[in-house]
Amino acid sequence: MAKEKTVYVCSACGYEMPRWMGKCPGCNAWNTMEEQAPQASVSQAAPVKANKQRGGTGARALRLDEIPEETSARASTGIAELDRVLGGGVVEGSLMLVGGDPGIGKSTLLLQVSEHLARQGARVLYISGEESARQIKMRARRLGVSADSLLILSENAMDAAEKRWEEIQPDYMIIDSIQTMYRPDMASAPGSVSQVRECASLLMRMAKTTGCAVFLVGHVTKEGAIAGPRILEHMVDVVLYFEGDRQHEYRILRAVKNRFGSVNELGLFEMHEKGMIPVANPSEMLLSERAKNVPGSCVIPAIEGSRPMLVDVQALALQTAYGTPRRTTNGFDAGRLALLLAVLEKRAGVSLFNQDVYVNVAGGLSLSEPAADLALCAAVASSVRDTCIPGDWAVMGEVGLAGEIRAVSQCERRLSECARLGFTSAVLPRENARHLKAPEGMRVYGVETLAEALSILIG
Repeated sequence: MAKEKTVYVCSACGYEMPRWMGKCPGCNAWNTMEEQAPQASVSQAAPVKANKQRGGTGARALRLDEIPEETSARASTGIAELDRVLGGGVVEGSLMLVGGDPGIGKSTLLLQVSEHLARQGARVLYISGEESARQIKMRARRLGVSADSLLILSENAMDAAEKRWEEIQPDYMIIDSIQTMYRPDMASAPGSVSQVRECASLLMRMAKTTGCAVFLVGHVTKEGAIAGPRILEHMVDVVLYFEGDRQHEYRILRAVKNRFGSVNELGLFEMHEKGMIPVANPSEMLLSERAKNVPGSCVIPAIEGSRPMLVDVQALALQTAYGTPRRTTNGFDAGRLALLLAVLEKRAGVSLFNQDVYVNVAGGLSLSEPAADLALCAAVASSVRDTCIPGDWAVMGEVGLAGEIRAVSQCERRLSECARLGFTSAVLPRENARHLKAPEGMRVYGVETLAEALSILIG
């Protein structure tokens, strides 16, 4: 009897090899080849199994003018922050993937969403492959979830789950989680590349043909990426990531893919005993614990998607004890920081060659827009010179290599948010100040160079 040969499958892209390799030839990822047993071969005398894959839809090709217009409105989830990230609500027949670290609140949020949708009269089916129905009921009691049209199913076999949703015909369905579901007719273990791919394909087909919107909960790896093949993120319509430390109350929900809206939106939540509470005013929350009249602190009115948000940029500079000064950043690009420090020393005369510089964006946010350049330079210069920036001043502007201050977008919306929270002055690019209608009672200083901005802020 011939010895069965095993195959090696890449856990990132599903590429198969007859032998192990350190680097996957398909996606060039390292240490992703995993050994798997081959599918059982079928002898000629054995009966041939029926193909469980469904055929195509048989639809004909249509011209653009023959395709009916989309008239169905988005369904609100009942949670304003989640609706914002989704682009206004849940689209009929969409497939959404929610990922995040264990214990960060994915199941809690989706159980709250299930109750809101069920109270609107929709049939919601919550399928859990990790918890029993009693465990889910305990969480539901703690969250105050008690909708009659919310059905709970504890099942991780896709064939059995498919029969149940065909009987129930839900309007919305939650799968918690996709890595625990498996097809019994496949020899691979749950969570493997082939199982995740086939289960997601079945759910996508069901969502597109029946119009049922499906939420998938996805586990993440230690690097923070969704576990399983990358094709999973390509198959779904929306990919949401939960960010935050389990030891802290606040959670950030980001959209990294959205076929129905912007990927720049983010939602802010606060974890309570009663579940995930949306934070409607993130600016007040981010500035509530700000230390005023301390060198190295500067406020920037940042734009996240369509929302202006005041963020505290903190910098600490001190004389280095090593030959090469350290540059450490949290929430800001390290390469951009090095570039700005060079401009700050060359164009504004701030000596940094013997200074360790530490930069932090308060609240766990990440600033990637160029408008944060001037605020970061001001915070570093304030710490180096040990001079405070006034607590009711806001700073924005892009810094060029020549030390010039370039214009930023949506300047009026940023200033309106500053005025609403009591800020009285703002330093911004002169190009923006020329065509700007400032809020009543706010003084605006237009600057052309970095040195001019620092002379206004710290003298």
